[in-house]
Amino acid sequence: MNENKLFHLNIPADFNAEYAILPGDPARVDLIAEELNNPELIGENREFRSVAGMLNGKKVIITSTGIGGPSAAIALEELYISGVRTAIRTGTCGGMQIDVVPGDLIIPTAAVRMEGTSKEYAPIEFPAAADFDIVQAIVKAAQKLEYRYHTGIIQSKDSFYGQHNPSGMPVGEMLSYKWEAWKKLGVLASEMETAALFTVSHVRGIKTGCVLHALWNQERKKSGFTDDDKFELKASISTAVEALKIIIGERNE
Repeated sequence: MNENKLFHLNIPADFNAEYAILPGDPARVDLIAEELNNPELIGENREFRSVAGMLNGKKVIITSTGIGGPSAAIALEELYISGVRTAIRTGTCGGMQIDVVPGDLIIPTAAVRMEGTSKEYAPIEFPAAADFDIVQAIVKAAQKLEYRYHTGIIQSKDSFYGQHNPSGMPVGEMLSYKWEAWKKLGVLASEMETAALFTVSHVRGIKTGCVLHALWNQERKKSGFTDDDKFELKASISTAVEALKIIIGERNE
């Protein structure tokens, strides 16, 4: 074990980048890195790929978190050790409300903690909430870039197939009951990492927000809409980068 490298991310423990962008998929790291000056691969291990560069004069690290809460929490914990204090997740989700059209951006203000990782950080009564300043910056970025977006609460889960095939699960009735409850409560979309990231952020004192790209909406399909699924992620990536520029600019004023 190299004590100068973080165990899972395999990046220098003293890298000291204050800002991070967190995609889930390692393949998206290089897409985001194109927005940085002098990007350089600094670590790669398992689902974690890390590229660092400069943005508006500040060191920024892009690290993939993999799928789900456990790996996302590990990534954020080790980024915190390395010096990160501000983070934006950029990822994908499925819409739950009829007005969420594939291709829309979702900017979560909070996440339903229907996953297991956050329960090992905080009592279930504690909300998984985004940092208000980061949410504001992401909204400003989406408005500046003229992307259609929604703000509100999302759901974080642990089972992709539990959502898409609840009847195939022994606890299918419970899954379907809760899904309907979230819809009635106005929950915008479903994904798998944000609740863990928001909760860890509160524990460690990291200012964290999130911008998600709605790939599809199964509720619209059930209602007879014939939307095409939208897998082009440029909007969410551009919005995350622009939001970080806004944050850095405001802090340098």
